[in-house]
Amino acid sequence: MELIGAIVTLIGAIFLFLGALGILRMPDVYNRMQAGTKATTLGSIFFLFGICIGHSVGVCFWKIVLLILFLIFTNPISSHTLARAAHFAGIKLAKRSVKDDLEKDENESVNEDFKGEEI
Repeated sequence: MELIGAIVTLIGAIFLFLGALGILRMPDVYNRMQAGTKATTLGSIFFLFGICIGHSVGVCFWKIVLLILFLIFTNPISSHTLARAAHFAGIKLAKRSVKDDLEKDENESVNEDFKGEEI
């Protein structure tokens, strides 16, 4: 059981390494955030699950399940919030980025702010 736990932990460590590499390699803050969030969430889940398998203690299992659920719910939300804040702070996309979904939202909110006012 310890060997399986070690292998799963190693898989998690590989995902964490790839997330760190993505942060270094991606061209802008949005892509870095995506690479860091997805890879580190999955890597952390594998890492924690491998520890759980390796120790095979019942009390440890529920604590790790709770930690994994916390990661699943908080990492995407925090990443989304940070990316949205970066966009509205004016941080530009990389030139190679092809789609900006928030640009439409930003234009609509500006139009709603001036709705009813004569320009």
